[in-house]
Amino acid sequence: MFFTKYIILKFEEGTVKKVVLMDSLMGSEEKVMGIPQLLHFQTLVTTGALFLGIVAVRLLEHSVGIDSLFITAIIALLALGLLIYSADFFIEGAKGLARRGGLPEVVIGLTIVSIGTSLPEILVTTTAALDIAKTPEAADFAIGSILGSVFVQITLILGIVVVNKGLKIRESWLKRDGLIMLLAVLLLSFFLLTDFTLERWESFILVSLYIVYIVWLLMHREVIQKEEEENLEDVGVRGSNWSTAAYLIMVVSGLAFAVFAAHHLVEYASIIAVELKVPQAIVGTTVSGIGTSLPELTIAIMASKRSQGVAIGTLIGSNITDPLMSIGLAGLVSPLVITDSGFDFIVYLLIPFTILGCSVALLMMRTSYEFKKWEGYTMILIYLLFLASLEAYNRSWIRF
Repeated sequence: MFFTKYIILKFEEGTVKKVVLMDSLMGSEEKVMGIPQLLHFQTLVTTGALFLGIVAVRLLEHSVGIDSLFITAIIALLALGLLIYSADFFIEGAKGLARRGGLPEVVIGLTIVSIGTSLPEILVTTTAALDIAKTPEAADFAIGSILGSVFVQITLILGIVVVNKGLKIRESWLKRDGLIMLLAVLLLSFFLLTDFTLERWESFILVSLYIVYIVWLLMHREVIQKEEEENLEDVGVRGSNWSTAAYLIMVVSGLAFAVFAAHHLVEYASIIAVELKVPQAIVGTTVSGIGTSLPELTIAIMASKRSQGVAIGTLIGSNITDPLMSIGLAGLVSPLVITDSGFDFIVYLLIPFTILGCSVALLMMRTSYEFKKWEGYTMILIYLLFLASLEAYNRSWIRF
C-alpha cells in the first residue's frame, strides 16, 4: 500500500489557509487488486486453513470415534481463531465498500469498524440465543460474553494499549461516545436486574437506541469530520486498494465463516463447561470474552502507534455496540433469563465489576484528558482483581 500526505492551500477572504489532509490512498497511482490477488491474500489463506482444520478434526472425531476433552478444546480454539480472522476479513471488506460509497473515514470508524470488531460478540450471543430452548444456560453464556467483553476491553485491553503507549483523549470522544458507553452499560444492567430477564421488548429498545446513535452519527458526519480535521494526527482508518468485487467477497465470505465459527465456538465451549462443571456464564466471560475482544486489541494497539485518540475510540465504540446491538439482537431471538447456576456470578460479580471498570476508565480519561501509563496499570489491576474474586467464588471462599 502507498499512502501520501498532501497540503491544499485554501484561499479565504484574501488569506491563505493551510489545510492538512489525512493520509489518503493513492488509488490513481496504485494498481487496484482484484479477485486473483485476493486468493493469495494472507488473511483469506489463514481463514481457509482454520476452516479446513475444524472440518478435518470433526471428521476425525466422528470417523475414529474419538470423544475427548482434548479434541473438544482443539475445535474450540480453531473456531475462536476462525472467528477472529473472519471478522477481520469482514471488516476489511466493509470498510472498503463504505469508502467507495463516499463516507468520511471517521464515520466509517465509528460505525462500520465498531460493528465489524463486535461481529464475533454478535454472532456468539445470537447463536447462543438459538440454543436457549434446549439449553437454558446458553442465556448465561450470552450475557456473560457481552458483559465480559465490555469489561475485558475497558480494563485489560485498554490497560495494555495505554501501557504500550500513553494516550491523549479528545474531549469530543469522551463527552459523546464515552458517556453513551456508560449509559448503555447502565441501561443493560437495569434491564437484567429487573426480573433478572432481558425481555424482547427491552432488547428492542436497546437495538433501537443503537440505530438512533448510528443515524445521528451519519447525519452529523460533516460536523464530526470538521472536528477530526482539527486533530488530524488522531485519524487513521486505512485499507488496501481492492476492487469492489473483492470487497464484496470479503464481506460475504467473512460473514459466512464467522457464522460457522460462532456456532462451533458456542457448541464446544458449552461442552467444555459441562465437562469441567464450570458455569457457562464464567466461560462466556473469560474464554469467549477475551477471545472475541482480540480484534479490538489488535486495532487499538495499531492505532495507538500512530494516533492519540482512535485507539480509545475503537474500544469505546465497540463497547457501545455490544451492550446495545449485540445482546439486543440475541434478546430479540429469545428472551435471556439468568439461570440459578449463573445468578450469583452475573448479578454480584460481573455486573458490578463492569460498571466499575467503565466508570474508572472514564474518570481517568477525564483527568487532563490524558491516559497515563500508571493508569493503564490500574485498569489491568482491576481485571486481575476480578479474576481473583472469580477464583475465590469458584472455591466457595466468598458466598452471596
